[in-house]
Order: sequence, then structure tokens, then C-alpha cells
Amino acid sequence: MTGLGKGGVSRASAEDGTTGEARWQKICGRLRTEVGEPAYKSWLMRVTVKDVRDGRVRLAAPSRVVRDWVLSHYADRIRHLWSGEEPGIHKIEVVVNAERAQVPPVPEAPAVVTAQGSEPQRDPAGMEDRADGLSAPLDPRFTFGNFVVGKPNEFAHAAARRVAEANSVPFNPLFLYGGVGLGKTHLMHAIAWDIRNRLPARSVLYLSAEKFMYRFVRALRHQNVMAFKEQFRSVDVLMIDDVQFISGKDSTQEEFFHTFNALVDLGRQIIVSADKSPSDLEGMEERLRSRLGCGLVADIHATTYELRLGILQSKAEQIGIQVPPKVLEFLAHKISSNVRELEGALRRVIAHATLIGRDITLETTQEVLHDLLRASDRRITIEDIQKRVAEHFNIRLIDMSSPRRARAVARPRQVAMYLAKQLTSRSLPEIGRKFGGRDHTTVIHAVRKVEELTGTDSGFAEDVELLRRMLEG
Repeated sequence: MTGLGKGGVSRASAEDGTTGEARWQKICGRLRTEVGEPAYKSWLMRVTVKDVRDGRVRLAAPSRVVRDWVLSHYADRIRHLWSGEEPGIHKIEVVVNAERAQVPPVPEAPAVVTAQGSEPQRDPAGMEDRADGLSAPLDPRFTFGNFVVGKPNEFAHAAARRVAEANSVPFNPLFLYGGVGLGKTHLMHAIAWDIRNRLPARSVLYLSAEKFMYRFVRALRHQNVMAFKEQFRSVDVLMIDDVQFISGKDSTQEEFFHTFNALVDLGRQIIVSADKSPSDLEGMEERLRSRLGCGLVADIHATTYELRLGILQSKAEQIGIQVPPKVLEFLAHKISSNVRELEGALRRVIAHATLIGRDITLETTQEVLHDLLRASDRRITIEDIQKRVAEHFNIRLIDMSSPRRARAVARPRQVAMYLAKQLTSRSLPEIGRKFGGRDHTTVIHAVRKVEELTGTDSGFAEDVELLRRMLEG
């Protein structure tokens, strides 16, 4: 009779003296190549041999989920490979490792927003939500009623309202993108709140891409991938914020891709936000970029003066403080980077006036925000560059974004692109969009051309240097 080693593994599974564990490791090497690294790590890596006897192999899985998955997806292949090594094998059994099954690991789950209350609902896989920062609560301030609409965000706002108010899926996914602090997260929360209030029976899952990755990694570590899949594929609306975070993270992208496809096939709504359009997301698989761009892509542009002023007026009304119009106009002119910074500046001014007991005036505003205003004054925008270059070369400002290719227009446009690359933190695709929606390769060509000309044409080099000094001064 074949003796059993530690854990019930047979010492010799055949006359050649090869142990069952040794055969299993050899077969695992084959399976690893066939199914791929992610699947191998998810389902097979922690499976061990329990015993081999009477033409039967018994494998031990760390959980019932893994056991069921291995039996349904890999048992026939394992039997075929094992019988190739040991012809007498005709049956594969998979059991749950009793020691592990006594205390199964329970990974955290993200919150499922429902209308029954503000507490997270227990997920269908039976995994508890623990308040350790995995789930993303909704901000009660971020509703459609508090969102100030202007030309830069009106399309994204209309698309978000359409998704929130529709009884079926109007487009899948809705992809919102734009720079930091322009309102993407506000619209995401507003959609969730609206669905929650209007259709209480629908489950809405909102979290950042970082939390999605963290949740997936925990599921892998605890051998609970099936529960993860059930959790994310059982919701009616899945909302992923800042999807650019998973760029370059292949395993997470793979799982998100399959989750995406499963929800689309089930007719569920997906809403995604990012800082760039799908085509500009570097480090993202081509098939995932294609999927993200197959629905409706809505850009939130940089704010205009009118929109910034409207936002300040709205925030002042919400806070219930009278702020002089001149102060609001001053802030709208001076702070143009993003809405978050703008609102922060207003709160600082109001807090100073409230705590110190002084009136809000233009002078006190400049005093309180001296550091922010100094940094803002140093910030150069693409619009500033275009205006200054157009004036210097005596062309119309509209020519910066026109399709005209005459040298008298094209050369100043190239100079403006070059200076935008040198003096701002904008990406090449963002610069290209500011110049009539041109491709980033056009910006690269412009930068190289200007660098080449400044090295061979002293007069041209002086023009470029003068413009740089005027903009930086």
C-alpha cells in the first residue's frame, strides 16, 4: 500500500517512485502556460495534492469557491495531463482543505448605495463592508441642484442628467473626462444621488479605480475571486472614478475589462471618469481603451470667467454669507486653474472674516490670499500664450485654432505650441486640443521645428526669447 506523507500526499503515486506532489508541480507548469499567469494565480496556485490512489487523484482547494471553479473549468484538463504522466489515472476529485475551511477569510467589500438608508448594504456574496476606507460615500453637496452649468461643462452635465433620468441604458459607458477640479466627481455623485432617490430598487456602486484595484488584490490574496466577481456584476449601475489609476496594471485591467463586458451584456449602466479621453490614456490596453470609448465621451473644459463667477455666487448663497460683488469678480479673474481651488479661496476669505470679525473687502481678500494669488499670477495659460504670440506676429487670435496652413499663420502657431509646452504643465494632447483640436503629433512637430529654427535663425530665436520673457514677466 502506498504510504502517505505530510497532509495526506502520497509518497509514491507510481512505480517510478515519482510523488504525487512532484507530478502536480509538473502539471501546474503546463497549466500555468496554458491558462495564463492571472488565472493560474487566482485558481490553481494554492491547490495541493491530498492523495493519489486507485486511479484517482484528490486535490485540496483552500475554499469552496476555488473547488467549484477548478472542478468546472480545469478538472478534465488536469485528468488528461495526469493520465499522460501516469496512465492509470482516470478520475480527478477536488475537496476543500478542512483546516482552511474552518475560518474562511472575509475581504472587505465596497458600499452598494440603496435608498434604504445611508449605511452600506450587505453585498450578495455575503462579504461585510468594514469602515476602513474601501467604500466611497456620496457627498451630499454634490447634487445636480448644486452644479453650476456653463459652456465648458454643459454637454457633460446634459449627458449625466440623461443617464440619471433614463429608465434604460441610453449609452454605455458614459465616459467623463477633464482636468483636476473641473466637476467630474460632482457629476458622478449627482448621478448616484438622483438614481438613488428616483429608483430606490436599483443598486449603484461608486468607487475609485484605486479602490477597485485594492479590492481585486484582496480577493486574489484571499482566494475569493468568485465572490468579487459576483459583487461587481450584480449591481445595476457601476461607477468608477479616476480610471487612469489602473494604467499599467495589467491584472486589474484584465478583471475590469471582463467586469465591463459582463455588465454591458446584462444591460447594466457603466459610468467612468478620467483626466484624459480614452484614446489618450497611456498604459491602458488597446481593447480596454476601445471599450471605454464605445459609448458617449463627454469632455469638461477649463472654466470661463462667467462660469467661475457663477460658481462663486452659488457657493456664497449656499454658505449664507454676503460677499461683495467686487470680491467675487476679483476671485473669478485671479483664480482660473480649477473649481476646487476657487472654492477653497472663497472659504478662506469667509472663514477669516467670520473668525476675526472683519468685513469682507477687496483689501482683506488680497491680504488673506496673498500666497495663492502670487502663485496664480505666476501661472501662465495657453490662452495667454496664444494672445501674446498673435499680437507679436500681427495675426488674428482665431488663427491659432484655424485650419490655415500659410507660413505667416503656421509659424506663429508653432511658436505658441512650443511656448505652451515650455511654460505650462499641459500634456501634448491638451495643448493640441487648444489649437483647434490638433493631434499631439502636430505639437511634437511644432516643438521640434521651433527648436531647429532657433538654432539656425538668430532673428527668430530673439523673437521666441522675447515672447518668453514677456510671458514670464
